[in-house]
Amino acid sequence: MLDPLSLKGILLEYLRAVGWSIAAAVGFAFGVGIALKVFDWLSTDIEEWEEIKKGNMGVSLIFISLIVMVGLLVHKVI
Repeated sequence: MLDPLSLKGILLEYLRAVGWSIAAAVGFAFGVGIALKVFDWLSTDIEEWEEIKKGNMGVSLIFISLIVMVGLLVHKVI
């Protein structure tokens, strides 16, 4: 066990933090992508991306809330 106040201990902690940050970024990217794809499959009556391009704020708020909730779930898991 390294002393957390030594140079090697501090560098190891930095490396661990960077590793967890990369893991969180990858998990978040996959989680959001999968969640948006599943949401697209489940809502067959409306073309969400076309509505967002038209400026429909309701659909974009639903997508924003979906992304935030997936982010919170990924944060809790990682």
